[in-house]
Amino acid sequence: MATGQNTEGDANPSQPTLDRTLADFDPVKKPKRNKFAFACAILASMTSVLLGYACFPSYFVIDIGVMSGANIYIQDDLKISDLQVALLVGTLNLYSLVGSAAAGRTSDRIGRRYTIVMAGAIFFLGSLLMGFATNYAFLMVGRFVAGVGVGYALMIAPVYTAEVSPASSRGFLTSFPEVFINAGILLGYVSNYAFSKLPTNLGWRFMLGIGAIPSVFLALVVLGMPESPRWLVMQGRLGEARKVLDKTSDSKEESQQRLSDIKEAAGIPQDCNDDIVQVQKQSHGEGVWKELLIYPTPSVRHILVCGIGIHFFQQASGIDAVVLYSPRIFEKAGITSSNDKLLATVAVGFTKTVFILVATFLLDRIGRRPLLLSSVGGMVFSLATLGFGLTMIDHSDEKLPWAVALSIAMVLAYVAFFSIGMGPITWVYSSEIFPLKLRAQGTSMGVAVNRVTSGVISTTFILLYKAITIGGSFFLFAGVATVGWLFFYACLPETRGRTLEDMEVLFGSFFKWRSALKDEQRKSAGGDNGGQIQMGTKAQE
Repeated sequence: MATGQNTEGDANPSQPTLDRTLADFDPVKKPKRNKFAFACAILASMTSVLLGYACFPSYFVIDIGVMSGANIYIQDDLKISDLQVALLVGTLNLYSLVGSAAAGRTSDRIGRRYTIVMAGAIFFLGSLLMGFATNYAFLMVGRFVAGVGVGYALMIAPVYTAEVSPASSRGFLTSFPEVFINAGILLGYVSNYAFSKLPTNLGWRFMLGIGAIPSVFLALVVLGMPESPRWLVMQGRLGEARKVLDKTSDSKEESQQRLSDIKEAAGIPQDCNDDIVQVQKQSHGEGVWKELLIYPTPSVRHILVCGIGIHFFQQASGIDAVVLYSPRIFEKAGITSSNDKLLATVAVGFTKTVFILVATFLLDRIGRRPLLLSSVGGMVFSLATLGFGLTMIDHSDEKLPWAVALSIAMVLAYVAFFSIGMGPITWVYSSEIFPLKLRAQGTSMGVAVNRVTSGVISTTFILLYKAITIGGSFFLFAGVATVGWLFFYACLPETRGRTLEDMEVLFGSFFKWRSALKDEQRKSAGGDNGGQIQMGTKAQE
């Protein structure tokens, strides 16, 4: 009996230890949402709201909403042609290239936080210039100033949020810029409807100029945010980075691991633990473009193709054509009253806002790839069906109520599918895959492609649908989205649950990334049991 008791005594201590170890890696027990990181993401992403209202860019917030309604009244008041309207709508995206090209180097030099403040200041100036514009040339000057701000904000908001966020909630937090974009679109549509009651020469000026009011407040609030810990490490300010990571991580252990990973990525020895350390000053663009474009490693080349490709297909699939020109699409569908068209665009904004909120909660649970592929598949279907409905309306001599209803439903379906995947994932994915040293400049390249594509689509859409009919235009967009789906399926690996410093191992083999990932998992499983459990956790995070 004594032997039995001893055996039980020998067994009992090991069992609780095993239970505690498994509990530590239990994927069901997720850490609570980090409130400090949540607040930082909210503040940084609010730049998106100001961006849209101050500048009415073709993608950003309120402005898309504002521009889609304001251009009706601008054309009436300033007596400008369709071509001038197309240039007004589309050129801001080209102007934003100046901002996006400068934003990477600026954020590496002065920090991510002060770059957000700079973007807010430019929005303020651009908003005032457009609101007080007395003629078309004056309006275009304001649009140029606003475009520079657009480029800055499009790059810096997702990069800052990705660098501050813990891996467990990075998808959720980094999608916030898109949340505020869509909330801004909805507010812009409502603003259009409210100010449409004013005289024509005042209505559009209020639509565009009122965004200057909150931009000053936001710029001041952003100064209270912490700097990106990754930028601080690149400057050798380890003490400050440690404090920020302690506040934005889910646990003390994760904070220490994140700091260790960032130091390794920045080339700082692990035994350097002083608050201030000397680092090689390579953070202002020296050698970065060479590593990105001239002598990229296979991993960097794959990352660059994915980062640029996802931005290209986001815009080339026609989102700006649908959102900016939604009043004209509804007019083609048979809605002739200006008020009815604006109310229909409010429905578009409401749909986008609801579905982007749904997407934020799915990114870290389902993953980037499943959401993206489902989203783009739905976009292909809705674009093709919209093209069919509009073609039937064009070729009919009498009103077809079923085709009108189908076209309106497909516009709403398209923005819903876009907002639940393609919209937010583009910014989340492109801001998290680049290595630390190349992140700012690499992201700015993706933004530049995004803006050029957006500018081309929004500037030429009127000419396009006059050349191949409006139905044919959406069949074309459906074809582009189909190519995009194939590209995403073949080339984009899943990034959910990985730290920013752990991304590079996923890339480098293009179409064979699945085999590379399996090889990595086998190598990790070939170690001790702890390594095997850790990989299982990463896959499910």
